[in-house]
Amino acid sequence: MGAPAHQSEQRTGWVGWIFFGAIMMVLAGLSTVIFGLVALFQGDHYLAVPGGLLVFDLTGWGWVHLVVGAVAAFAGFALLGGATWAKVAAVVLAGVNAISQIAFLPAYPAWSLVAIALDVLVIWAVVVHGRELD
Repeated sequence: MGAPAHQSEQRTGWVGWIFFGAIMMVLAGLSTVIFGLVALFQGDHYLAVPGGLLVFDLTGWGWVHLVVGAVAAFAGFALLGGATWAKVAAVVLAGVNAISQIAFLPAYPAWSLVAIALDVLVIWAVVVHGRELD
């Protein structure tokens, strides 16, 4: 007799993309927390050019980065554990982080571009290969 349908499906190599996305989300989240803390406690570390997209002062962006980074890292850990809600949270938080990084470009352009690229990879991995983890 054959195995039930849910047991006959094997995980493919694509599940690695979900783990990659989860790990990148944790790393990006923790890095964003660090950059938020630097903005809060050492605001003179960043040089914001006049007329840039920085909407808040650096203290405001420090809090935004601290909160978004902490929640993103938590969702990345949950995604590693296979939580279904973490897939949706990962996509939403990666999108929010990418938008916040776009606004933070005048203060720290190199990291912002790297973080945006990582966020795009996380979104792609979860959206395209999210079912592999089930």
